[in-house]
Amino acid sequence: MAAKVKLEKTTKFVIVGAGVFGLSTADYLLQRGYSDVTVLDRADVLPAKDAAGTDINKVVRSSYSDIFYSRLAKEAIQLWKDREVWGDTYHESGVFVVHESTGSETYTDQSHTNDLAIGSRVVELKTPSDIRAIFPASAKTSSFEGVYGYLNRDGGWAHAARGVEILMHKVEKAGAKIVPGKSVVGLFRDANGKTVGVRCKDGSRYDADIVVVAAGSWTPSSFPEVDLLGKCLATGQTVATIQLTQEEADKYRECPIVLDFGTDFYVFPPNIDNIVKFAIHNNGFLYKPAPNAPSTPRTSLSDGEDGLRIPKEVLQKLRTLLRRVYPELAEKPFSGTRLCWYNDSPDDDWVIGYYPTDPGLVLATAGSGHAYKFLPNIGRLVADAIEGVMEPELVKRFAVNRETNVHTLSRSNEPSKELDLNQLCTPDDLLP
Repeated sequence: MAAKVKLEKTTKFVIVGAGVFGLSTADYLLQRGYSDVTVLDRADVLPAKDAAGTDINKVVRSSYSDIFYSRLAKEAIQLWKDREVWGDTYHESGVFVVHESTGSETYTDQSHTNDLAIGSRVVELKTPSDIRAIFPASAKTSSFEGVYGYLNRDGGWAHAARGVEILMHKVEKAGAKIVPGKSVVGLFRDANGKTVGVRCKDGSRYDADIVVVAAGSWTPSSFPEVDLLGKCLATGQTVATIQLTQEEADKYRECPIVLDFGTDFYVFPPNIDNIVKFAIHNNGFLYKPAPNAPSTPRTSLSDGEDGLRIPKEVLQKLRTLLRRVYPELAEKPFSGTRLCWYNDSPDDDWVIGYYPTDPGLVLATAGSGHAYKFLPNIGRLVADAIEGVMEPELVKRFAVNRETNVHTLSRSNEPSKELDLNQLCTPDDLLP
């Protein structure tokens, strides 16, 4: 194996992917004085409209069963509040964490313990009337009979696409070269097996001392020469929206995020465009364009409007779960759907660090559906890994060749399903 790259401030970095991991990494490398940072992205227009991070909103929560993420999220939330950097991207609506009555310790129990441990502003919700009191009087909610939980006031949601765009302009202003329309399809390696650059679909080549692969859910299919089988998997999560009028939206505007780890369901208050978004955060769907191909995102950029359709079987589940929170909204037509594609790891921990046999290749991926909220600070972890100063326990946690970490997962154990293109929803299916 080639010798480890000796880092200089002039070390040439090429980052593949202008999303959460890629831009945050570029930001921290530039902050640390590295002057040669190039970010490549497959999309012609950035932020890429089909990327997971380019969305109307994402949950910002510190409610994790693993206190490492709770602490990191608390730090991220403080950073989000810096309006000089992020403007009004972050909205502190509070997060209502619904409790699962299973009779055993659950993800929610552990999250509650950790939120208290990090000093979050937690309000206990022991009765239906306690829960109803956290919603505005104008919002038509369910009775919440048999439900309890807690409200974490230190959390809410971020205007996802705006956050990515702000950071993209920030790193570009700081000296990064951002190049859209560059679909990377492979690595260049020297005789010793060290990555020395990337090749793009259009035939162009970008040389680098270190390549950082931060391509999100496109990582497994774009880099078949990197062994990611069983370590990274592209999955599509089901999302739907309802368009409200201004008057209707104002009734729900001040509602908290509702997050139920027991059913994998979550719902946002209306955004500035009066759209209510809700989704199921489970192990999602797989799409394999060929029998032996890795799961590959199928999106609006690859398949047009057809790439936005979700399986019919999920629509009724989404409506049923929405009815348990907002019965009035559940009787309205859905205005849109989307498969939001994530790169998942088996244990929901990220993959951050050097590829074991390649000192020129760094992986920064496997967001596993919970990376966006860390846009302000996840790049610090990647920069630490690059510089070899990451804490040893984190090196082990995030290593691509790790044994699967054992901890309580936020998603149910229902396995990922193959996407059946013959069973995708039609406009008629969006009606109540």
